[in-house]
Amino acid sequence: QLQLVESGGGLVQPGGSLRLSCAASGGNMAFYAIGWFRRAPGTDLEGVSVISSSGGSTNYADSVKGRFIISRDNAKNTVFLQMNSLKPEDTAVYYCAAKMIAGLPKLIVADFSSWGQGTQVTVSA
Repeated sequence: QLQLVESGGGLVQPGGSLRLSCAASGGNMAFYAIGWFRRAPGTDLEGVSVISSSGGSTNYADSVKGRFIISRDNAKNTVFLQMNSLKPEDTAVYYCAAKMIAGLPKLIVADFSSWGQGTQVTVSA
């Protein structure tokens, strides 16, 4: 079972950027697709982006398409989420999660087996 740790969250002004990292241990991340999810106060978990195990395929929620970029470095067992043009509505706790699959999974919370503890992103002036 992979253990995942997110980092890189913080406070940023609207229009700013942050880069989140998801570091894995306890296994080879190259066998897993990795998804990013977020939970804003009072809401359910929302799928943000997902990347296949090889990094060759990606998908994004419509709300972040064109602003966020997901990438991975399997040699370093790390997945990244570059977040640009941040908006106040991007404020949430961001989680990464792993699913052992060769293809690109849908962002369905119940399908992902390993989760990190989350990192807070706050977008505010």
